[in-house]
Amino acid sequence: MATLDVDHSDTEYRSWLKEAVRKVQADANRSADTHLLRFPLPEKWGIDLYLKDESTHITGSLKHRLARSLFLYGLCNGWIRRGRPVIEASSGSTAVSEAYFAKLIGVPFIAVMPRTTSAEKCRLIEFHGGQCHFVDDPRKMYEESAALASETGGHYMDQFTYAERATDWRGNNNIAESIFRQLKLERYPEPAWIVATAGTGGTSATLARYVHYMQYDTRICVADPENSCFFEGWTTGNADVTTDCGSRIEGIGRPRMEPSFVPGAVDRMMKVPDAASVAAVRALEASIGRKAGGSTGTGLWSALKIVAEMVATRRTGSVVTLLCDPGDRYLDKYYSDEWLAGQGLDIAPYAKAIESLLATGIWPD
Repeated sequence: MATLDVDHSDTEYRSWLKEAVRKVQADANRSADTHLLRFPLPEKWGIDLYLKDESTHITGSLKHRLARSLFLYGLCNGWIRRGRPVIEASSGSTAVSEAYFAKLIGVPFIAVMPRTTSAEKCRLIEFHGGQCHFVDDPRKMYEESAALASETGGHYMDQFTYAERATDWRGNNNIAESIFRQLKLERYPEPAWIVATAGTGGTSATLARYVHYMQYDTRICVADPENSCFFEGWTTGNADVTTDCGSRIEGIGRPRMEPSFVPGAVDRMMKVPDAASVAAVRALEASIGRKAGGSTGTGLWSALKIVAEMVATRRTGSVVTLLCDPGDRYLDKYYSDEWLAGQGLDIAPYAKAIESLLATGIWPD
C-alpha cells in the first residue's frame, strides 16, 4: 500500500512568521517592568497597599501584556497570516494594544466594539492603524467579530476564549511573577491578598495559577462591576448565566461567563457598585495624584474593604491590586459630574466610606 504524503510547507510564509515573532519578542525585550505604587495608609496599621501600575506600558494598559501573548499564540499556531486582518471583540484597551502589535508585524486590524466605547480609546486604535467597527448591543460583539473574520479571511483573536491559554502562568515575566519579584524586599513580601478585576478572566487565572504553582498562601479576590455575570456565575456555579446589558466600567464585566474565566482558581469575589468604582478612582487621584480608569476603582474599592477587615482583626500584611489604565481615557466619563448625573450615579456615600476608613480605620456599615 502506498504511503500518503501531503506537504504544506511554505518557505515564504515561514520566513514571514519568523520575522513577525522576532518583532513581537523584541518589543518585550525593549520594555521595562511596570511600577509597584504604594497607596498611603496609616503606619500604625501595619498594612501596605500596593497598585501594580500597568498604565505605563507603551499602549497604556494592562492589556499590553495580553495582546503580546495573544499575538505570539496566534502566530505560533499558524492562525495569523500575512496580509490578512486580525479582528478582536473588545471594549477598547485590548483593541488599542492589539492594534499596536498588528501594526508592528504589518497586518490589518479591526476592533469590534460597543458604540459607547470612549472616544479616546477609538482615537488610540486608529492612531495605531486599526479600524473601529461598532455594535449597538455589546452582546453581539462575538458573532460580529466571527462574521468579519469569515468575510475577510482574517483571524478572530477572541481574547475571551484564549486569554488564559495564551499567557504562560508558570513564569516568563507574567504579571504575577513581576509582582512577587518587586515585593521581595518589602516588609511583607508575600501578600495576604491580590485583587484583580475580570474582563476576559485571564489576569485572575494567571495570578491564581502562579500563586498555586509557587505554593504561596496569597489569596486571589476578583472584583466584579454591575451589569456583569461573573459574580453570579461564580457564586451559583452556573456557567450559563448572562446579563441583558453591558458594563459601564470599560474593560471589565461581561454579559456572559467567558471561557477564560477560571472560577475554581479564585478564592473570593466581590460585586462592586459602579458608583463605588468611580469614588475609588477619585480617591486614588486625591491620594497619589494619578488618574486611573474605572476598572482600577473597582479593584481598589475591594482592596480597601480587605484592608478594613485586616485592621478590624489586627492583622498585618500587604494587599496588591492593579492600576489598569490611565484616567485620561475617561475624562468624559468617570471624571465628569455630568456623565455621573446622566447615569444616575451618586458617588458621595462611597467617597465618605473611603474617607472614614482612611481617617479612622473603620469601614462604615
